Amino acid sequence: MSWVYVEELGRHSGEIVKIRGWVHHRRSSGKIRFLEIRDGTGIVQCVLLKNQLSEQEFELADRMPLESSVLIEGEVRADKRAPGGYELTVNTLQLVHQAEEYPIQPKEHGIDFLLQKRHLWIRSPRQNAILRIRNELVKAIREFFDQRGFVLLDAPIFTPSACEGTSTLFKVDYFGEPAYLTQSGQLYMEAGAMALSKVYCFGPTFRAEKSKTRRHLTEFWMVEPEVAWYELEEVINLAEDLIIYFVERIIDKRKEELKILERHISLLEQIKKPFPKISYDQAIELLKNKGMNVQWGEDFGGDEETALSQSFAQPVIIHRYPAKVKAFYMANDPANPELALCVDILAPEGYGEIVGGGQREADYNRLLGKINAHNLPKQVFDWYLDLRKFGSVPHSGFGLGIERTLAWICKLKHIREAIPFPRMLEKIFP
Repeated sequence: MSWVYVEELGRHSGEIVKIRGWVHHRRSSGKIRFLEIRDGTGIVQCVLLKNQLSEQEFELADRMPLESSVLIEGEVRADKRAPGGYELTVNTLQLVHQAEEYPIQPKEHGIDFLLQKRHLWIRSPRQNAILRIRNELVKAIREFFDQRGFVLLDAPIFTPSACEGTSTLFKVDYFGEPAYLTQSGQLYMEAGAMALSKVYCFGPTFRAEKSKTRRHLTEFWMVEPEVAWYELEEVINLAEDLIIYFVERIIDKRKEELKILERHISLLEQIKKPFPKISYDQAIELLKNKGMNVQWGEDFGGDEETALSQSFAQPVIIHRYPAKVKAFYMANDPANPELALCVDILAPEGYGEIVGGGQREADYNRLLGKINAHNLPKQVFDWYLDLRKFGSVPHSGFGLGIERTLAWICKLKHIREAIPFPRMLEKIFP
């Protein structure tokens, strides 16, 4: 008889099996005891009958604290009322480790307490569901790019320069020289695109933003594709296809987890191409019509993004922002050099930006002029300028934030639940 996981019990109905797990909940009713056992793949109700167990085993079921680890042997029975649709009639119960009194009890706890106990909080059904959906999101993203011939290219974590702005850099001592934790792998992906045509990186990025909003982390994960020869419209289409792909995948593969989160799948099922598409100018008008005091030339903050994304049932594409509010590497629109060939995609339901990208400046002299205009040190960008000296071509890409995307898909109130161990302005423990 081999060990089975809870998620596999449906394949063993009527059989005697062994499971290993932790006590999630327990209750009693006369000569019957009920233990809910979780093993990381699911939760199963185990029924203990007094006349079928030793006195010691039956008594053990009454005194085991939550999260004690156990070995159980029993018969699998179908029961629609039970979690997962199956329960176990227990033949033997063995205690592996009796836990101390578990600090997270079946009652309301404050968020500060739960974050201090994050290493334990992730055991809860809700957090478990979020992390399984995150895993599905990551798998879907990798499959999307793999199926389209992209090459995974790892970007460095230590970098010699800024990518998104010098004010949000984490500076470190690199053997006596200044270095920074990466804000983005984009510049390296541009080099990769010139070598391999279609590339992407997938890893952690860091922003030293002193922000306490529900959308910000100091450490978060991004996927960043970059494609040689792509112009703005082509990279917008790629981002649309990616979003459709992983939303459909999660709806198909993670229905039970979405149900645990009480996420209305009907809203996700509306996510279809084409997404609504508006210019920055149109976005300004929409915001003014909503009574917001926003002027042309300003970048959008959280309030503006929320208002815009609440105006559409689909993710909304906003393109061609003023060049002065975008990064130095963005190409200008030939039809209006005041605008950048850039794009943001805002998730619906008020979740704001999940994609930012655009077409890169491919001309050496214009890029050098932008580096100088932003008062950036040319020497640390010499390698980046080389890409415009040796076979430069139009190229485009974007970054998609995993945590913001997951927060939207799971309808989370705060991004801190979208990553196993969140790092925020005043939070680096555990």
